[in-house]
Order: sequence, then structure tokens, then C-alpha cells
Amino acid sequence: MSELTSLDSVYLSTVLADTVDQLAVLGKIMPSTFEGRQDANEMVGDEISQILDSQKNLESKYENLMQQRTDLRAGPKRDARRLQDNNQEIGSVVGNLRTANQTFAKSLKQSPLTSDNLYKMQDDRQFLQDVLSATLDEMNREKMFTALIQSVTMEKNKKAELQNTILKEEEGRKKIRSLQKQISTVRVEREEETQQRNQMIAHLKDQLQEMKAKTSMEGKYVQKDAEVAVGQMQKRCFLTEKEMRDEIELLKQKVDEEQRVNTEIETYLKRHQTEMEEKVEYWMEKYDKDVEAKTHELEVLKASKSNDLARLQELTKLYVEYEQVCVEDRIEKEKARRKAEQQEEELKSCVSLQSWWRGVMVRKQLGPYSKKKKKGKKGKKGSGKKKGKKKK
Repeated sequence: MSELTSLDSVYLSTVLADTVDQLAVLGKIMPSTFEGRQDANEMVGDEISQILDSQKNLESKYENLMQQRTDLRAGPKRDARRLQDNNQEIGSVVGNLRTANQTFAKSLKQSPLTSDNLYKMQDDRQFLQDVLSATLDEMNREKMFTALIQSVTMEKNKKAELQNTILKEEEGRKKIRSLQKQISTVRVEREEETQQRNQMIAHLKDQLQEMKAKTSMEGKYVQKDAEVAVGQMQKRCFLTEKEMRDEIELLKQKVDEEQRVNTEIETYLKRHQTEMEEKVEYWMEKYDKDVEAKTHELEVLKASKSNDLARLQELTKLYVEYEQVCVEDRIEKEKARRKAEQQEEELKSCVSLQSWWRGVMVRKQLGPYSKKKKKGKKGKKGSGKKKGKKKK
């Protein structure tokens, strides 16, 4: 029981008053049934779809929990606490699934839009309106909400009692059904058994009459037959005793033979075991020697491999040096070849130039290829003039 401040009391009083008014208005405007309306099927379909969605979510959660339990069990380190929590969660999900299935079956059996459900809704609304009105009056008088708490507690107790009653009723119905089935089964079995026994009694009575008639006739025959049978039995026993004695002698001979064979087999096996032990020792020694020889051979091969590897490295280094020398020699030869080709081209050019110049001198009659002039005065004068001109 809680007390409220003045502000909280005023606010809650206002809210409760509005809620009571809305419930009263809702009770007046709510129809008596939804059957025949166009949106009735949509309302039912929405409710069923919500139930199916919640059920699918619970199924997916159940599958995830089962997968998690499988992983926990298959893991290298099993956590008992986590496994126990997982089992508890699976149990709660299974309970929710069972409740959801019952709700879904109930929804399929009974339409939520019938007048009975609407009457139930009206009763619940009226109960809520009365409780809220009483709570509002108490808050206005004492600033407390004891009536609301008591009403909620009473409804919870009623609901728990109703659920217990329903569970007990379901258990009683199941037990009654099982007992009825057992009673019907037992009744049929008893009737069949009684009929069989009556038939057996009639048959036994007939047999009893026949036996009484036969007994008087067979008495003497049985007595004589018994005397003959006793005589035959005595003779057979004598013959059987003789056969058994012969068989005992034969079995004694076989036992002696088996003992002798067993002794020979033991001797052979011991000798064979000694030979096998010697062979094992021989092969063990041979194995050790072969292992030592192969180990030595492996070490020799490893040493040879290291030497060959060092030789290969040296030869590789020498090859690189020789290759470098060869490359340098090729470069020098290529330079000398190009230089000789250049000199040869220059010589050819010089020869061609000289040949061309000689040809020009021959054609122009220049130098040593000029025409020789006659000696005389004219020549002298001419020569003098030329000299003078040259001097100028």
C-alpha cells in the first residue's frame, strides 16, 4: 500500500477520470456482435497472423537453443552451467509453444467476433470501469489505491484458481477417457475369456464321458501293456548299459589320445617358439646393423652433398667471373671491329676524295696536268706580264 503526493494524486485522478469516461463511452458505442461486417474477416485474419508470427518466432528461438545445446555438448569443454541455463530456456520456450498452440487451436475453434466474446469484453470493461471508479474515489478521499491492488490480487487469485481448475478438469477428462478405454478393453477380454471357458467346459464334459467309457476298457490293456513295457525297458536298460560301458572305454581311449596329442603339440610349440625367438634375435641384430650401415651411408651422403654444394658454389663463382671476362672481351673485340670498320670507311672516303680531285684536276688541267706552253718572246712577255700582275 503506497501513499501519493498531492501532485501525483491530482494527476492520477485526472487520468483515471478520463479513463472511466472513455470506458463508459466505449461500453455504449461497442456493438453486440461483429458478425456480418465486411472487415470481420480481416480482423480475424490479423489476430491469427499475429498468433502465427509469435509462434514462428518461438519455433526459431527453439531451433537456435537446440543448436546451441548441440554445440555445447559437442564442444571440447562442456560448461555445465551454460548447459543448464540452455535447458531451462528450452523448457520455457516449449511451455510458450504449448500455450501458443492451445491459443491458436482455441482461436480456430471459436471466432473472436461472436456475441459471447463481446459479452465477455463488456463484462471485463465494466469490471475495469468499476475498479477504476473505486480507485478514483479512494484516491480522492484518502490519496491511496488500496482497492486497485486488492482487485488485481483477487483477479490474479481467481485466474490462478481457474487455471488450476481447468488443468484438473483436463487431467480428469484424460484419466476418465483412459479408464473408459481400459474398461471397454477389459470387458471385451472378459467376455471373450468367458465364452472360451464355457466352450472349454462343454468340451471337457464330453471328454470326461468318453474317458469314463474308455477307462474301463483300457484298464486291463494298460496293465498288460505296462508289464510288457517293464520287461522291454529292463532289456533296453541292459543293452543301453552295455553300450554306455563300451562308449566309456572308447572315450577313455580318446582322452588318452588327446593327452598324447596335446603333449606333442606343446613340445612342437615350445620348439617352434625357441626357433622364433632365435630368429627374432637374429633379425633384431640384423636390423640394428642395417640401421647403423644406412646411418653411416646417410652421413657419407650428407658430407658428399655438402662438398658437392661447396664445389658447385665455387664453380658457379668461377663461371660468373669467366662469363664477365668473356663479356668484356666481346665488348673490346666489338669496339676494335667498329674502329677497323670506321678506319676502312675513312680510307675509302679519302681514296674516293683523292680520285675525285685527280679527276677534277685532269679535267680542269690543273697542277701537274696543265698544258705546257711554247718558249719565246711572247711567252716571256706574257710571263712578264703575268709576273707583274702577280706582283701587283
